[in-house]
Amino acid sequence: MGAGVSTWNLANAVSSAGHLGVVSGTAIDVIVARRLQVGDPGGHMRRALAQFPYPEVAERVLERYFIEGGKADDAPFKPNPVPSLKPSPHLLDMLVASNFVEVYLAKEGHDGLVGINYLEKIQLPNVPSIFGAMLADVDYVLMGAGIPKSIPGILDRFAAGEPAEMAITVVNGPDVKTRFDPRQICGNDVPRLARPQFLAIVASATLGNMLKRKSNGKVNGFIVEGPTAGGHNAPPRGRLKLDENGEPIYGERDLIDPADFRELGLPFWFAGSYGDADGLRRALEVGAAGIQVGTAFAWCEESGIEPELKQQVIQLALENKVKVITDPIASPTGFPLKILDKQDSVKNPEVYAARKRICDLGYLRHAFAKEDGTIGWRCPSEPVAHFQRKGGELAATEERRCVCNGLMSTIGLGQVRRDGAVEPALITSGDALSDIGRFMRNGATSYRAQDVLDSLLSIPKRDSPVDSGVHAVSGASRGTGRA
Repeated sequence: MGAGVSTWNLANAVSSAGHLGVVSGTAIDVIVARRLQVGDPGGHMRRALAQFPYPEVAERVLERYFIEGGKADDAPFKPNPVPSLKPSPHLLDMLVASNFVEVYLAKEGHDGLVGINYLEKIQLPNVPSIFGAMLADVDYVLMGAGIPKSIPGILDRFAAGEPAEMAITVVNGPDVKTRFDPRQICGNDVPRLARPQFLAIVASATLGNMLKRKSNGKVNGFIVEGPTAGGHNAPPRGRLKLDENGEPIYGERDLIDPADFRELGLPFWFAGSYGDADGLRRALEVGAAGIQVGTAFAWCEESGIEPELKQQVIQLALENKVKVITDPIASPTGFPLKILDKQDSVKNPEVYAARKRICDLGYLRHAFAKEDGTIGWRCPSEPVAHFQRKGGELAATEERRCVCNGLMSTIGLGQVRRDGAVEPALITSGDALSDIGRFMRNGATSYRAQDVLDSLLSIPKRDSPVDSGVHAVSGASRGTGRA
């Protein structure tokens, strides 16, 4: 669920109840750095950093970012290093330590399972990030938004204490590789780590079959996402067609046949409009191991969405005034993105339209080959003149949103600009947002993760064996690749 929405405390609540709680690993280095700069309320970041197995790394992180009592509200956050092919020692500190922190806190106080979700589209930080999560003994790694066939092998190499590398896609040029050696953090004291299971997020059995056959290690299962899942979706198969509202049209070729996944012989979970008891029943009846639930958990009290923003959206949902649309061009990734409709957006769309373009977080930049053979970086959401100067086409910049900065504001960690303005929030959700009122009873205007679980598991035992294992997967970010 985006950046910082499926937080450690949400995953902890789900895992404590016996299911698979999943934290988002997207931009977690920036999120932890900003939590420290607002004073680390509750002391959670410092508590986890105190358990980091290499104290000198934790000390450097705290020295650079922690502000006792928090920064002034109108002061900007200190910038983080932008992801790069050869990250600086400071960036490696943050990537490894922040992923450790989030997983450590999610696993604290119970013996349940915890996963972490990454995006193939955000390639540069992934290798050291995975190592940080494995240092905290993460149980599952989930990845979509592309074709993550190199991830199983990375898990294998880190489990053996070996360096790992990942290919970075280059537009109009050959792939290049980014490499991380655990000794860059651990010195010569490199541990042997438990190898987490790997779940690939896919939208078709074709892609699932390819990953099973061609990945550089074992794929342990699949999250199967349909087009009603929140966040990023796979585009429709074939030529993109839009309906009268400008949304992508999904057809018969996009339908998922459970039999195709059963034939793959690996566990699979369904996602996208399965987030209720009937959805769980239907999934189990066709052979799924269970369901992944995002939207229902995104708006519960334990999620990371800024509380005032969360309450405004919940009120709109209760009044049937909220609508989620699939915007085919908002995201610089090129994938359709689920966002609140402009007429229903809590943040005035005119405010976002007036936003000065800036690309200072850089997670969704694309690598491209320059004429001299070197690698450059560009993002369709950066200043238009910069993008064109780097060889990008003007049409690619139209109506693009800065997803990186927008999602930081959604969780209350938006950057303050020189003119005092705070980056506007970008609100993403799944289609199930309009139905979250079912979790609130007796006039309540909020609900907890346990309320979601109680609702999901309200199936009579004679209908579905809901007590037979891990069924609810919470909090995976919505990115899906296609074959």
